[in-house]
Amino acid sequence: MSKLDHFLNLLTGKFNNQEQYEALKKAGKDFPFAEHVNTACNHKISGLPDDFKGVFMVEESYYTSGDKTHAAPHLFLFTEEPDGVKLTSYELPAGFTKDSFTYDNITALNYRDLKPSEKFTPALYVQKDGAWEGGSTSMFSPVLKFTLFERFSPECLEVTESMEVKGKKTFGYDEPIIYKRLG
Repeated sequence: MSKLDHFLNLLTGKFNNQEQYEALKKAGKDFPFAEHVNTACNHKISGLPDDFKGVFMVEESYYTSGDKTHAAPHLFLFTEEPDGVKLTSYELPAGFTKDSFTYDNITALNYRDLKPSEKFTPALYVQKDGAWEGGSTSMFSPVLKFTLFERFSPECLEVTESMEVKGKKTFGYDEPIIYKRLG
């Protein structure tokens, strides 16, 4: 099995942080209920080069705090690199919004129309102690910094994200969101 196949076997599927959410709620801590639905989607993209070795994935993320749910979908490309697996973020395809971009809503995309994000610094994941770890720091504007660190194992997906404006944290949690596979 290739590094990329091993990595994607851990990452694709349906996940949530129900266990963590319930424990933190019981402890009186404010923390979101979070869900991820990660689905490979190369078969929905026409015009891929014949020698294309990467895998596009739709990540549908939903964060619920109180009675409000926020959708945060992404289109990622994963490629195998000599040192590990690289994640490149893509802009949402034309015609989609954060509320409409889901795997089920994609009927067909054309590879030539897909645009890598200019703001997101690609992340490199390396194997360490049976898990994949990696992340990146991106400057979304001269004052807005986004930091990502993730650890993927057979047990869970651990995701730490934060946003800072002029060095002051405006989004993120002090501990990673712990997603467990459903089903």
